[in-house]
Amino acid sequence: MGMEKNIRYRFIFFSVLTLAIAIIITWRYFSLMVLQNTPISHADEAVVVERGPILDRNGRILAIQNQLDSVETWIPYIENFDETVELLSTTLNLDPETLMNDLTSRRGSMWIKRKITPTESAALNKLKSEGKLAGIYLRKEYGRNYPKQRLASHLLGYTGTDNIGLDGLEYTMNDILSPDPALSDQNELYGNQLFLTIDSNIEFFAEKFAAEALTEHKAESVMIVVMDAKNADLLACASVPDFDPNTFYNFSEEQRNNRAFAMAYEPGSVMKVFSIAAFIELGGIGVNSHFYAGGTYENEDIPETIGDLGIYGDLTPAGIIKYSSNVGAAYASETVSRDDFYQMLRALGFGSQTQMPVPGESSGLLRSPDEWSVRSKPTIAFGQEILVSAVQMATAATVFSNDGVLLRPHIIDRILSPDGQTIENVGREQVQRVFSPQTARAMLLMMETATEEGGTAHRMRTEGLRISAKTGTSQVIDPETGTYSTENFIASAMAIFPTDDPQLIIYVVIQNPKGDSYYGGRIASPIVKKLIDETVPYLGIRRSTDKVLEHSGKISVPKELNLTVGETLPDFTGMPKRRLLNLFNDDRLIINFSGDGWVVNQSPPPGTAVKDGLEIFIEFK
Repeated sequence: MGMEKNIRYRFIFFSVLTLAIAIIITWRYFSLMVLQNTPISHADEAVVVERGPILDRNGRILAIQNQLDSVETWIPYIENFDETVELLSTTLNLDPETLMNDLTSRRGSMWIKRKITPTESAALNKLKSEGKLAGIYLRKEYGRNYPKQRLASHLLGYTGTDNIGLDGLEYTMNDILSPDPALSDQNELYGNQLFLTIDSNIEFFAEKFAAEALTEHKAESVMIVVMDAKNADLLACASVPDFDPNTFYNFSEEQRNNRAFAMAYEPGSVMKVFSIAAFIELGGIGVNSHFYAGGTYENEDIPETIGDLGIYGDLTPAGIIKYSSNVGAAYASETVSRDDFYQMLRALGFGSQTQMPVPGESSGLLRSPDEWSVRSKPTIAFGQEILVSAVQMATAATVFSNDGVLLRPHIIDRILSPDGQTIENVGREQVQRVFSPQTARAMLLMMETATEEGGTAHRMRTEGLRISAKTGTSQVIDPETGTYSTENFIASAMAIFPTDDPQLIIYVVIQNPKGDSYYGGRIASPIVKKLIDETVPYLGIRRSTDKVLEHSGKISVPKELNLTVGETLPDFTGMPKRRLLNLFNDDRLIINFSGDGWVVNQSPPPGTAVKDGLEIFIEFK
């Protein structure tokens, strides 16, 4: 009996003790969450990591780290929920119903919106200065800013709220731009500087003309690739629709899709330049071979018709390129084996990624020869039954501008440490020889004929500049029927120039245009022409029509730089201010200078007699 009484006392004791502990914990939680006078503050991070900038080839900033405000609330301090929700939802573009539910269903601290724009910060600070938004606080956080907004957005990508790259180069080069704090004992870490091969000005031209074409031709998308023909540096890579990485979350996945790398499509007739060059290199045809293009390709093993837009008659390889004859290309394909043709296409990079550090790049599609039908070889020759990406096509074209050698394309120019030391300097890189110099040069001359009158690329012609070009128009497979669509097409055009010393490669692709035309020669060629007109003077590419001024290289400098005045005033026009300073030492003159630079006006005029007290007014610019 006594033992049972002791057990009962112990049970009561431990029950009371447990209840007391529970009451203390509950009271402490209530005190912290409701009664505490000061909201919970965020402890400073142990390590501050400043993400390195991304710059173009000329040092123009494309992405940089900055401090942005994030909006936090201490819910117990909110005085007027309705007013707070209205002001926050309006200023920060938030859904008021969702915000109200969050505020009324939670307790304590809560993030309202992370890393808001400077404009939003200014608006909230103004409201707080007016005594509004009690319980709302702005906290400084590191964030990413893209000062040129949409420019090169698909290449740059974007970072998340934790400042980690989520797409584009921000994602693939994340470890270069943002060092891992766990690998250092420093309190502050700085990322490396990433210089791209992109030229902001050329990128601007490309994106501008792509956007104009998207609207004019009512297209689904437009892609433009501009590449340095000598070293395969990617100078511009435009893809529209595009987006602003500062507010990437406001854009759809389609808008954020980097089509120039990710989209695989049948290239159409631009493919003929690679096919014909391959047939020449393999010895199947020569530059003086002849093929009859009578409108239809005749082959009893291929029941499906392969045709041309017209009857071109007897054609050499140059004629096949100039008039873009499918029939001529199909006949030329009969001169080589499928295995040899396949190996040539593989050597050009088709069926493989370019290995540029851009996520989501397509390899395209080049099936093994044992999967080809009897129709495959002739149709691949003119750009069907093969899938490519825009960057693959531009890269393959480097064989023609480098005497038959394929180059590896680059988008990274150099990487510098935070203190400016070179970590990596990317230069010209040869992959392999694909064609002989003779084949490569012959193809440039053949492509030049396409810009002549009657050629498919005559709309690219530019006075004083030799241009090697090819256009294409390809059909698009309808996924519902598995056959070629009668409504959707890919219009494209490529230019390599100047023909005699190639400096640039430009490739334009228009997806599913719905305007007046869908032919590459009609709608893609003019875009190439616009880019040529902008890039040639910008890069200083010489035209044959340019006037060249010759100079001996010697200049004559007067022995006496300080001018003296005799009995009449000389003509001061064009003289620098320094040369006229000696005039103040002439007691006869009252001198008045206006502006800086060189003399543009003087009063009195030259030839005026000099006398005591003569006042002279001289204007510089």
